[in-house]
Amino acid sequence: MRPTISPVIWYRDPRAALAWLEKAFGFETTLVVDDGQGEVIHSETVLEGGMVMVVGPPRDKAATPIAFGGRATQSIHVQLAAGLDAHCERARAAGARIQREPETQAYGDRVYTCLDLEGHPWSFGQTVVVLSPDEQAKATGHDIATSL
Repeated sequence: MRPTISPVIWYRDPRAALAWLEKAFGFETTLVVDDGQGEVIHSETVLEGGMVMVVGPPRDKAATPIAFGGRATQSIHVQLAAGLDAHCERARAAGARIQREPETQAYGDRVYTCLDLEGHPWSFGQTVVVLSPDEQAKATGHDIATSL
């Protein structure tokens, strides 16, 4: 069964991106659909119950951050069960550009952020302290709403 939400990310070289996502972040590629002319029109790569689809190269209105001087309009967040610091070191060793080193946040998660081989932003988190909404509000100094 597929996750309810699965982002699609465009890469100039989707096969290289899939290999890199496996090496850097621990994804496992389970499906690649080629259009017969070398383009990847669909793929599925999974990690801890989540899935990302990698396609490319970009066409029509699709682009990678490289095409916009590194600017991005999205970021992918992955919540890990354990091992965030080791995950960061694995990503660094594979060439991820670490933007924020692992740090425990006031709301109870340890988080790091990085850019992948084509400049897509990623963040990774691991809950280290479970806090109620009231405890989060006190720790962060911000109101925490559980509904709008």
